[in-house]
Amino acid sequence: MSFWCERVWLPGDALAGAPGGAMAGAPGGAMAGAPGDVLAGAPGGAVAGAPGGAEAGAPGGVVESVRVEVAEGRIVGVEPGVPASGGDVRLGGVVLPGFANAHSHAFHRALRGRTHADGGSFWTWRQGMYALAAALTPERYERLARAVFAEMALGGTTAVGEFHYVHHRADGTPYPAAEGGPNAMAEALRSAARHAGVHLTLLDTCYLHGGLGTTRVDAAGVGPERHKPLAPEQARFGDGTVEAWARRVDALRAAWADDDRVLVGAAAHSVRAVAPPELAAVARWAREAGAPLHVHLSEQPGENEAALAAFGVTPTRLLHDAGALGPGTTAVHAVHLTDADVALLGASGTGVCLCPTTERDLADGIAPGLRLLRAGSPLSVGTDQHVGADVLAEARGVEEHERLATGRRGAFDPATLVELATSAGHAALGRPLAGRIAVGAPADLVAVRLDTVRTAGIDPAQVVLVAGAADVSDVVAGGEIVVRGGEHRAGDVARMLAEAIEETWSAAESLAVGATVAPRTDS
Repeated sequence: MSFWCERVWLPGDALAGAPGGAMAGAPGGAMAGAPGDVLAGAPGGAVAGAPGGAEAGAPGGVVESVRVEVAEGRIVGVEPGVPASGGDVRLGGVVLPGFANAHSHAFHRALRGRTHADGGSFWTWRQGMYALAAALTPERYERLARAVFAEMALGGTTAVGEFHYVHHRADGTPYPAAEGGPNAMAEALRSAARHAGVHLTLLDTCYLHGGLGTTRVDAAGVGPERHKPLAPEQARFGDGTVEAWARRVDALRAAWADDDRVLVGAAAHSVRAVAPPELAAVARWAREAGAPLHVHLSEQPGENEAALAAFGVTPTRLLHDAGALGPGTTAVHAVHLTDADVALLGASGTGVCLCPTTERDLADGIAPGLRLLRAGSPLSVGTDQHVGADVLAEARGVEEHERLATGRRGAFDPATLVELATSAGHAALGRPLAGRIAVGAPADLVAVRLDTVRTAGIDPAQVVLVAGAADVSDVVAGGEIVVRGGEHRAGDVARMLAEAIEETWSAAESLAVGATVAPRTDS
């Protein structure tokens, strides 16, 4: 299959040297037999003479009239400066690599537009989340997640990192084999992603405790109140022990080993929910499995205060001391950091996933994005609780937050923001070859219109600072056309969402969980 693209965002280290040339394949080499002059793919290579006016050394840019050849789900050829042919699938506007939504809680989508009546805080917001979680069954979750992932696909997401902690039945007991087994909820998410046409990295979450206590532990790490037990509304999140969590995730990895559209990664929910020895065990599991590790970090000041009270150090330091930081780890949010925290994250190469729309919605605060990047932490973005399923808005939000925090514009240029939304996010999800329109990469393409009321008249190279999910016209994931002309192959996604959300809330209301859950301010 071949796609002819009116314009394409190509990485600067792999652009052809002249119109009609072919682009280099994997980084460090050129595509064999390519017509015309070929530029080697090493980072920092010149892009002089590239169609569309890309400058030498540029990290990426827009090139016109590009044919992208696809076979078996991967890109096998990229040819700039050529006319369309009769057999091409035409993609208008500007085509970007598929977006990576690096942090998602699919069921939180049902909270959108339902939590604003009484103000409140992050901690009171969680009560509605608990009520919603209690209503989920594997069948109900599959229907909801299918609609949520399809909404993401409509906005250009081709891979999602699902931070998954709703593991068991509401009373905390595993699902029996007759109901899908201990990983029934994970299987529901895999099915949902497959039907929605997106790649899935399931970040299976270790969640063992209900919050930090207030008693400082001693030098040996011993303290009777350092972590509280799971509350009843959290029971279905936990496996009891980190060893039981690892056994369940090992079984899941084995079951999914032959499915090339899914990956199993690890997550430690937070230092509130996973004690230091357990953090060390989760990190060790991820290293040995070669799997990505994600963890919520310092989203709220309350987490920092609780960690200081219980351990005398910040959450970042707890992760460092547990051996949980490093290039394979992504810290999510990282809003309330000390200078020492930033240095620890950067020096270890730990990635940071920012979720600006959620961090605004929950009044979390503004993360020190530029400081983290300069310190050495790669940045990615996620939609988290899905205030909007719009990765472009999240990437743009990183720059907008930096402007508000510093009073300066342009901390993150368009090329860097595209990287946050694409290759950096895919790398955080264990897909290092994705997020580039280059030979050997997964064939994930997103066409963004340049003729809407939002994008008309813009410089295509600055599309990431203007466009949003509503401007996406076509999406290709793994070589499959998932969205065409703004329509998802699954049909009416808005109707799917409305029906699934109504079903879930009806079930939650019938359980009357909200009436039995007292607000907590400690976990």
